[in-house]
Amino acid sequence: MRNLTLSASMVSSLDVAKGNLDGEENTGVSISSVAIDVDRNVIFATSGGAHNEVCIWRAAGDGDTMGESETLTLVGTFSTPDSRVLSLRVLAEASQLVLVVRGGDIVVWELDDLGGFVGGADVPGSVDTGIVAAEWSPDDSYLTLITGEGNLILMTSTFDVLSEAPLETSDFGEDTPINVGWGSKETQFHGSIGRAHLKAGTSSIPLEDAVDDGLPRVSWRGDGAYFVVSSLSSSRQRVLRVYTHEGRLQSTLESVVGLEASIAWRPNGGLIAGTQREVRSGPHDVRNNGKHDLVFFERNGLRHGEFGLRRQAEEYKVKSLTWSSDSAILAIWIEQARGDVVQLWTTGNYHWYLKQEIPAPASQSSTTKGKFTSVNWHPETTTLLVLTTEHQIIQRTYAWETCAGASDTGCVGVVDGEKVLLTPFRTQNVPPPMSSHQLSVVPSFHPTTGAHPSPSWARVPTHITLSHSHDLLGTVWEEGKVAVWNLRTRLSQGRGKPMDPVLLWSGDFSGNARWVRRQIVLSASAEDVAIAILGSGDDGNDEVLVFEIPITDGEAPPEVESLSISMPQRNGRLISCEGHHLFAWQTPGGDIFEVNRASDITSPLCSFPEFCFWFTRVDVRGLLLFIGLSASGRLYTVCPEMSSRVLATNVNSFIIASGFVVYTTTSHEAYFAAVEKVASTLFSPAPEVDGFSSSMDDAPKPPPDPDAGGWEKRRVERGSRIVTAVPITMSLVLQMPRGNLETINPRPMVMKVVEDDLDCGHWCKAFLACRKHRIDLSVIVEHNKDAFMAGIPAFVEQVKDVDYINLFLTSLGRSQLSNEIIATVCDALRLELEKRDLSKYVNSILTAYVVKSPPDHEAGLALLLRLRESQPELVEDAVKYIIFLVDADRLFDTALGMYDFSLVLMVAQHAQKDPREYLPFLRELRALSKYYQRFRIDDHLRRHAKALNDLNLAGVEHLQEAMDYVERHQLYEDALAIWNGTDHYKDVLNIYGNWLFERRDFRQAALVFVEASNLRKAMVAHERALEWQEFFELASLEKIPEEEVKETAYRIADDLSAKKRFSESARVLFDYAKDVRQGVISLVHGNEFSEARRVVTMYSTPQLLNEIVLPGALDSCSQLSDDINEMREQLHKQVARLTELRIKKVEEPDAFYGTEDTNLHNVDVMTDVSMAPTAFTRYTIAPSATSSKASKKSSKTKRKMERKIGSGRKGTVDEEEYLLKHLAKLVGRCSTTQGEVSRLLPHLFHLSKEHRAEGMSLQADFDRFQAELRIAVDDVWKKPGGAEESAAADTWAGRMQEREKERLIDPLDRVPKPEMATSEWTLRLLQIEK
Repeated sequence: MRNLTLSASMVSSLDVAKGNLDGEENTGVSISSVAIDVDRNVIFATSGGAHNEVCIWRAAGDGDTMGESETLTLVGTFSTPDSRVLSLRVLAEASQLVLVVRGGDIVVWELDDLGGFVGGADVPGSVDTGIVAAEWSPDDSYLTLITGEGNLILMTSTFDVLSEAPLETSDFGEDTPINVGWGSKETQFHGSIGRAHLKAGTSSIPLEDAVDDGLPRVSWRGDGAYFVVSSLSSSRQRVLRVYTHEGRLQSTLESVVGLEASIAWRPNGGLIAGTQREVRSGPHDVRNNGKHDLVFFERNGLRHGEFGLRRQAEEYKVKSLTWSSDSAILAIWIEQARGDVVQLWTTGNYHWYLKQEIPAPASQSSTTKGKFTSVNWHPETTTLLVLTTEHQIIQRTYAWETCAGASDTGCVGVVDGEKVLLTPFRTQNVPPPMSSHQLSVVPSFHPTTGAHPSPSWARVPTHITLSHSHDLLGTVWEEGKVAVWNLRTRLSQGRGKPMDPVLLWSGDFSGNARWVRRQIVLSASAEDVAIAILGSGDDGNDEVLVFEIPITDGEAPPEVESLSISMPQRNGRLISCEGHHLFAWQTPGGDIFEVNRASDITSPLCSFPEFCFWFTRVDVRGLLLFIGLSASGRLYTVCPEMSSRVLATNVNSFIIASGFVVYTTTSHEAYFAAVEKVASTLFSPAPEVDGFSSSMDDAPKPPPDPDAGGWEKRRVERGSRIVTAVPITMSLVLQMPRGNLETINPRPMVMKVVEDDLDCGHWCKAFLACRKHRIDLSVIVEHNKDAFMAGIPAFVEQVKDVDYINLFLTSLGRSQLSNEIIATVCDALRLELEKRDLSKYVNSILTAYVVKSPPDHEAGLALLLRLRESQPELVEDAVKYIIFLVDADRLFDTALGMYDFSLVLMVAQHAQKDPREYLPFLRELRALSKYYQRFRIDDHLRRHAKALNDLNLAGVEHLQEAMDYVERHQLYEDALAIWNGTDHYKDVLNIYGNWLFERRDFRQAALVFVEASNLRKAMVAHERALEWQEFFELASLEKIPEEEVKETAYRIADDLSAKKRFSESARVLFDYAKDVRQGVISLVHGNEFSEARRVVTMYSTPQLLNEIVLPGALDSCSQLSDDINEMREQLHKQVARLTELRIKKVEEPDAFYGTEDTNLHNVDVMTDVSMAPTAFTRYTIAPSATSSKASKKSSKTKRKMERKIGSGRKGTVDEEEYLLKHLAKLVGRCSTTQGEVSRLLPHLFHLSKEHRAEGMSLQADFDRFQAELRIAVDDVWKKPGGAEESAAADTWAGRMQEREKERLIDPLDRVPKPEMATSEWTLRLLQIEK
């Protein structure tokens, strides 16, 4: 639903006075053809000169900026017998300009870098019989010639002949179809008439086309693989033949009566276009029926659709057909008596739209009507059309534009010839090519400048616009005619016309015939509408014509006062500022000026980095913000006195709606950026991004991150573009590439309307919007909890429907809100409902009880009990409803837990439970006493603590059962609380202590036994817990015999020694076993030589020094030496392995980390075939060989394997980290050994000379090891220059690799360097002795 709008135009004129090189007057010079040089940005043109000369002219081809108009420059001439030009082409690769003339000559000029000729003309070949048609392939590789004698010649770009064959042939071609007779007329049933009529001959006389020049036409397919030739057959009918690029006849298209000469092969290869004047033929009658179609053919020769040209009953001729390079626009050149015209047609949804009609400008002689001499599309700029007249080259650039109107109607207008197709998307979603209303926009115009309408004016408007604030449509024609319509769109649903347009005003400003009006803009207010018309002449800057008309129901005055304001440049773009009667104009360079009608001046505001054909203005809290989209797909935003900011770089459409900048991208996503956040990006610092420079003040800032900015997005269909947005219906209309429409309701637009409704207190409207668009209803509370709590009465008043309230409560219970907020809202809403009408809102009240977390089922059932007493008629439906909300078994248990059997029966009956399941159980319960009955119920419901209390209340006769129940369900703490202060308290303590003892929690068990006065069991527990102080205290209290105490002391001492608690073991032996010898042995084993020597001296047992202490010191020294040697050996091995790994990591990184075949990234197939180990085996290597059967591991197992890091198996990538961790542990072990050595050395120094020598050796050995360890740690933890690693692929193995690289690329960062102990440990006397 896009229109083709004139964006820019440029005219290059031919100075007739300079056309004669000999100085004579030459008025017969006329441009005949052009060639576009894309590389040099130059256009070459030919014209006929005096004495059969062909003149070559040059003009600038700047189709992007469309600068000032210029005069053509003559660059060369060539004399030939017949100067009619058939082809002019620039060969880019060869830097040549090739001219083919009717006389048969092929002329070549060499080109320099600026487009000038290098040397004179060269004629590489000539055809004696002349050339009647010539056409180059799109890639300039082949040249097709049709000679005067009817031969087809195919040549290369170096003019070597590939093939030559006669054009007229009876052969169909290589793709001749095979006909087996199926479906032919001869095989059909013909009824009583029989098949005799098939043999009756009919004489048909072909209709002679008076306007057919009889010359052949050639057209190539876009890829250069095929070309088609249209020629007259011997029967004077046009025949289309398709050839390959090698010159072989491929197929002959089916004969079509009335087919004309013009043909054009669509560049994308789909169809061959031609024109046909349809005729009626019979045995004695052949005549034209007046219908003129543009018909299409497939390459195989079959007909494929058509459409009518919509011409009036007048004499005209289709001169040529030309496709744009992207196959989107078809230009039809029509010759007629009142002046030539070029029509631009586009297609969508199998319908052809007439988008533009370009009349040829009148000749300088007033007696001559405007004539075109050639029509060509730019080979690269898809919307640049190059037209030539006798003395001008006209370059017109078009752009696609969606004409969307006021947001409250959502009206969109589409130009289709003399009609504008209008659809208000607020009330109707009519797919194109249909529409809600077809408005004919060709009224009778009032001349406003004294000029009278010309009969040759184009009837298709150049531009249409819809007001963004009022229901108005404006149209402008290229000649200056203007019309404004009041659409009067119906906003309500129902039957009747969707709109009833009336003409508000029309006028004619066609005073200057050479003035091209290309845009109309409306700026409406409540009383009147300001109209601005943008146009420019052939050689002047833009001018804006501004005038006002009142918005009245009656006819507007034909006379208006207009004001013309000159712009500083040409080919700009205009937008309106609704309600201000102000306009903004953008130059081709992106500068934005304010057009002030009152002061008749233009003042600069800001600028885009490049020209943005699609741009708009929006006010954000007093800030003037411009948002524009360039042809390169960049979406910019800018405001006065600020540099511009790129919002996105791959945008294909955008619109401002609901406070959002909504734009779609070529990656098939729609983004919703809040306008306020977009404005804030202009003031926020921008990071450095490749392709953007922030060093210059006027440079655009790089695009922000949409995710970081909180911009919501959603996927859309491939190629979607925005048509319009209707905020009031929360809809966004998208159009697909094939033309169909899709209306979506994006969450941001829906939430904007919902939030506005919530702020205004329109609770019901917000609720219905959320319900319709599947928005979580909890947003009603989340938006403003305090406002909702205060507005609960209004909420209930507006949302009266019980089902709606139930839906709201259910959605609230399932939301992500905290349980506290949910409970608060439910309780407040429940109280309001109970206050209003309990009987009406009983279901909603039950819902409020149930949806809380945790749900209050008992309160809901209690409500049923209240209703049973006051309103029994409501109970049945209420019970059914609560059973619908809650699981029936759970509700049955809740009712049972309330000890109300009537309620239990009511729930069970309505839940349709089998009576055989619950009646026997209920009968059994009824027969029991009150508390024992409750005990059975609570035990059934697994409420064991409550059941135990009930069992206690049931009486003393159930005491043993209670104790058994405590043990069965481990309710010891509850039992202690129940029987505290009673005679049975110690019984509970004893069973609790036994349970703790069985669990080997001896410490807690001992405390419980002491509390229960069971000291014997407490002593056993203390002994098992190795709490020897408490044990011997209780033994003293219990008067345990000395022999038993001594025996127990030996047992406890052995257990303490086994736990390496040698000092405590010695204390027990000294104090309670009275065994000095064993105590000294225990101290020596614990390296406590100081204490051992003190004890020997205290107990006067010097023999123990020689028997135990001296040998023990030597044994400890030997053990420490062995430990040092073991640590030294470990250090050497691990440092060597680390060095080997690091060398391998540098020299062979692929072998160390493994590489992955990128072709297997998307393969998710696992075979059961044995596979050889790969590089990734390093991550999953096992001690055994590769398994013969691959195991299909679950995702849980894979994640477990991913987390399995640091196992340290040799050959895995985590081995280095494993070694580093062990080195760190070795440092800790060294510190421990240092303490032991430090305690032993003084005793070795004093005991004997032998001990002193061993001490000196031990100290020196440990000192050397410490030095080695310190050097190794410094060397290992020295960080080398890190090398960057490539990212892993997004696969399971890839994720493992990425994680490993992140962790192991520098394992030194993961394993901190251990600190060596720096305390003084050596014995200086030993050093002196040494």
